[in-house]
Amino acid sequence: MSDPLRLSLVDLTAALHGRKLSPVELMTAFFRRLDERNAELNAVVAMFERDALLEQARAAEARIARGEGRALEGVPLGVKDLEDCAGLVTSHGSIPYKENLAARDSVQVARLRAAGAIPIGKTNAPEFGYTAITKNLVFGVTRNPWNLERTPGGSSGGSSAALSACMLPLVTASDGGGSTRIPACFVGAFGLKPTYGRIPSEPKSLWYYGDTAVHGPLTKTVADNALYLDATVGYAPEDPASLPHPGFSYAAKLAEGVPRKLRIAYSPDLGYAVVQSDIAQAVYDAARLFEKLGHSVTEISGGPPKLGNAWGMWGAFELAAANLQHLPAREKDFSRAVLASMKLAWDMTPEYFREQAMGRLALSRWCQSVFSDYDLLITPTVPYDPPPAKGPFPRETEGREQLDWGVASFTIPFNLSLHPAASLRVGLSRAGLPIGMQIVAERHRDELVLQAAAAFERERPWHDQWPVR
Repeated sequence: MSDPLRLSLVDLTAALHGRKLSPVELMTAFFRRLDERNAELNAVVAMFERDALLEQARAAEARIARGEGRALEGVPLGVKDLEDCAGLVTSHGSIPYKENLAARDSVQVARLRAAGAIPIGKTNAPEFGYTAITKNLVFGVTRNPWNLERTPGGSSGGSSAALSACMLPLVTASDGGGSTRIPACFVGAFGLKPTYGRIPSEPKSLWYYGDTAVHGPLTKTVADNALYLDATVGYAPEDPASLPHPGFSYAAKLAEGVPRKLRIAYSPDLGYAVVQSDIAQAVYDAARLFEKLGHSVTEISGGPPKLGNAWGMWGAFELAAANLQHLPAREKDFSRAVLASMKLAWDMTPEYFREQAMGRLALSRWCQSVFSDYDLLITPTVPYDPPPAKGPFPRETEGREQLDWGVASFTIPFNLSLHPAASLRVGLSRAGLPIGMQIVAERHRDELVLQAAAAFERERPWHDQWPVR
C-alpha cells in the first residue's frame, strides 16, 4: 500500500483487519511522514521511544492475526497536549507545567487505547487552549499544511495539522469555544463538538463551573467521526457531567441515512458576525444543496446575544483559579496574553456574573425557539481565512471592523448552549484555503448532525484531497 496514511480512518481500520496492511507497516509510515513534515509543521511535540511504539505495533499485529483485533487495533494516536496520556508530560503549552508528567490517561485516551489505538505522543496546543492560534512558549508555533504561513487553528491546532498533513490518522481534540471546529475549518477536516457530556472529561484539579469545554472527534470523514464516537461515548464516574451511553452505534445511525425531510434554518451571520464574502457565498451555496436533497432551507434573521466577551471573562476567572499557586511568583513564565487574561479575573463581580448568567439564559431561549421550528441550523464555521501562523487575528474583514472574538463568532454560542455542532469542508476560498460550514442540532441529537453531514459529504466528497507532498 503506497501511502496508507492518506486513507480515511474507516478504510484504514478495514485494511488492518483485512491484513492488507500491518500495524508495523503503518507505524513505520507514520515515522517516515513525521521525519518528512514535522520539522516545518511542529504538530507533534513529544513522543514515546520509537522502539517501544514498534513493539506495540507488533503486539497489535499478533492480535489481528489471532482474530482478536479491536476496532482501532494498531492505529497511531496523537494526544492533544491539554489532556493526559500516561507516561508523557501534559504541559498545557505552559512553562510552569513543562514537567507535569501524567500518571494516568484521560478517560478519552483510555477508551481509545482500550479500542486498540497506540498513543504515540503529544500534539501542540496554545497555552491552556487559550486562543485559536497554536503557539506557546514551550514548543513554539504550529503551521497549517495548506499554507505554512497560516495557522491550523486552535486550540487543537497540532492535532489538525498532523491529521491534514496525513501524518497521524487519529488524534484527540477538545472544544471550549470552537477549539475542534475552528481547526477543522482551517484544515478542511470534519470536527464535531458533541453535546456537553457525550464524551467524558478527565478529572480536574477544580470542579469546573464553566460548562463549555468538551472532547470531540477531529477526523478526515464523517464516518471516521462515528467510529471515534463509538469508542469513546458513555458515562464515566470520573466525570459527573458525563452522559449515559446513547444506546446505539453512531456508525449504524450513519448507515440508516437522514431519517426524514429536514427543516433547516440557515443564518449567514447570526445577526452580528462579519463574514468574508467568498466564505459567505460558499456556505450559502452549500446550504442550498440540502434543498436538492429534498430538505427545506429557510434563511433566518437576527440571532442570539453576543456573549463572546462574557465567555472570555468566565474562562479567565477559572484559569486564574486553577493557577493561583503560580501567581504572582511565576507571572513571567506565562505568555503576556494568558497573563493579561488571568488578571481580568479580578474584575469579576456579582453584577458581571448576573449579566453573564442572564445572557446565557437568553441564548438558551433563542436556541429553543430555533429548534422548535427547525431540525438543524447552518452557519459558516469561521468568518475568514486562517490568520498568520503567529497571529494576529484580523482587525477588519473587507473594510468592515471585525469583532474582538470574531474567529469564534459562530462557535462560542453553541459551547455556551451545550448543543452539538460540527464543521465540514464546503470548498476553498480565493486564497486556496479550506472553508467550513457549521451544522448545529438540538441537544443530544449528535447523530442527526452526523447524518446530515454525511449526506452532504456524499454529494461533495473531500476526504481524498489533502495537502500532502
